[in-house]
Amino acid sequence: MQNQINQRQQQILDRMALDGEVKIAELKEMFEVTEMTLRRDMEKLEQWGHIRRTFGGAILVGTDIALHERNGVFIEEKMRIGKQAAQLIQPGESIFLDGGSTTLQVAKFIQPGKNITVVTNALNIAAELQGKLISTIVIGGMLVGQTSTLVGPIAADAIIKMAFNRVFIGTTGVTLKHGFSNSNMHEAEIKRLAIKQASEINIVMDQSKFGMQDLFSFASLDAVNRIITDRLPDQELGDACKEASIEVLASF
Repeated sequence: MQNQINQRQQQILDRMALDGEVKIAELKEMFEVTEMTLRRDMEKLEQWGHIRRTFGGAILVGTDIALHERNGVFIEEKMRIGKQAAQLIQPGESIFLDGGSTTLQVAKFIQPGKNITVVTNALNIAAELQGKLISTIVIGGMLVGQTSTLVGPIAADAIIKMAFNRVFIGTTGVTLKHGFSNSNMHEAEIKRLAIKQASEINIVMDQSKFGMQDLFSFASLDAVNRIITDRLPDQELGDACKEASIEVLASF
């Protein structure tokens, strides 16, 4: 359906390729068209699988969106999520942070010198913790260049020999039927194993992930304890979370 994209829609995609996201307000300044016209453009681009619409705009989609692209999307929201998540960590705990732009924000808000042990399969998170005087274990494995994560049998073998007080896991989508999911099967397996080894499971995710589904499910709704986000889900998903005894922390 690529040949159905008109010039304006292609310009929208070109703009999003630079920033990873776009707001309707920005597009109104770029094009002399109505907001309704722009929303129709966004609807079509979403139908064709190029974007995901969000509150007031849209983000790019695709298999394993590069980490540097995701880092700039919903950055203020992810910072609030990271700060709230980091406040849950107690002295003496062993925690696991998997790779992702939101879990990176959790690492950024961990106080230097905190008496904890952090286990991670993400090189960027390890780099963030370097110099903070925090005990950090980086598990080995096969490098996924797009996301700076280490996966595969070596990583899996390391995780199943550990026990975590808390894990903080990112996701690319959550739905009632499919639960929490990810676009990369190897990363999904690491998330699944870390959850099995944890006493408390926290999902950190921005508002754009609600109602979205990727290929590989790594946890059902009732498999997690808490969702830390920046906006409450819709009523149907919110009710399902209550039924599954999931605490939803939203940092507005």
